[in-house]
Amino acid sequence: MDYIIFIIIAYLLGSIPFALIIGKIGYKIDIREHGSGNLGATNAFRVLGTKAGIFVTLADILKGTLATLIPLFASFFFDIEVSRLIIGVFAVLGHTYPVFAKFKGGKAVATSGGIILGINPLLFIAMVLTFILSLYLSKYVSLASMITGIVSTIISLFLNDWLLFAMILSLTIFVFFRHKENIRRIKNKTEPKITWM
Repeated sequence: MDYIIFIIIAYLLGSIPFALIIGKIGYKIDIREHGSGNLGATNAFRVLGTKAGIFVTLADILKGTLATLIPLFASFFFDIEVSRLIIGVFAVLGHTYPVFAKFKGGKAVATSGGIILGINPLLFIAMVLTFILSLYLSKYVSLASMITGIVSTIISLFLNDWLLFAMILSLTIFVFFRHKENIRRIKNKTEPKITWM
């Protein structure tokens, strides 16, 4: 019963489409009709601009983090035993297949990072640094996201936490799956690159 309650909460939390909300309220734009049509942070940057992109990124990260922290907070008041990692994964599923946006959401990168932030902040810092370096060198957000997943999986091998390793490996595979079109465009050299100021 504990798992069912927390799974529902995490999924609904992950389903909040911040890119869609910010686009409609702040810019009178349905972000699904512009750019890649994706409800993730990358498309928010491209369509809505830097300020909105930063807000959407932080909000999407926070969804994953809060999902892992809710069981922790609840344990102070109730005798419960649930895996925070497993609960966090359902926030990723909510972000990717949001009930509030016809089950068409983002690509799970920021929310996956939020799970890591809630479980292992040092690993999250390593992920952020890897992403920034990969993005600087490649100028591809999608490629930087996938490289970050690979590096995070390798790092987690040495943390003696097999559940964490399995979760990161699974999320990395999922991120690759969600980026299959991006991989095709990178091969064809048609994937958009970011420009540095």
